[in-house]
This record gives sequence, structure tokens and C-alpha cells, in this order.
Amino acid sequence: GQLVESGGGLVQPGGSLRLSCAASGFTFSTSAMTWVRQAPGKGLEWLSTIYSDASSRYAASVKGRFTISRDNAKNTLYLQMKSLKSEDTAVYYCAKGSIRGQGTQVTVSS
Repeated sequence: GQLVESGGGLVQPGGSLRLSCAASGFTFSTSAMTWVRQAPGKGLEWLSTIYSDASSRYAASVKGRFTISRDNAKNTLYLQMKSLKSEDTAVYYCAKGSIRGQGTQVTVSS
């Protein structure tokens, strides 16, 4: 399988971004999909998982600010991020099990 993230960039504190993850090579619609991130000098942090029935879970650090969603017709995973903070600066990855994409950089700075 392959995962390709996009949508990162530089945003001011309080701003919003939507990340996308294009999936291929596996049955996306039946797969649980996850977003994780890695801030500079830190380990991987789990953010959110969405299941095949569209139910989802969130880490406390992003709950209420981030929304995970999926479009099975497009084999695409999304992460809508709002009220961004400087501490959200990281490389964001989508993942299916041990498969991860190359990541997309999100920088929150004024």
C-alpha cells in the first residue's frame, strides 16, 4: 500500500488547514486510518483514528480542534485542523497499521 499526504504549510496561530492523504494499493474503505505527527525533537504522537464505520477517536491534545474524515469513493483521508497553536508544528503523517506516508510539514507561526 501507499499513502501520500498533502496540504501542509505555514499558518498563523488560530488559523486552519486541511490535510489530505491519498491511499492506494489496499482496500481503503474497510481500513482503519490514523493521523500521527512528529514535532521537532520528539517522538510520534497519535492524533486520531477513523474506522470503517466512520466512527473516530481523538487524542486529548486535539479533540475539539481537529476533525478526521474519509471519502471512500476517492480513497482519501482528511484532517481538518482549526484553532492551530504553535505546539501543533510538526510533520503530519497518515498511517494504516505500520504503513506511513512521507509526511507533510505544518508550521504554526506568526
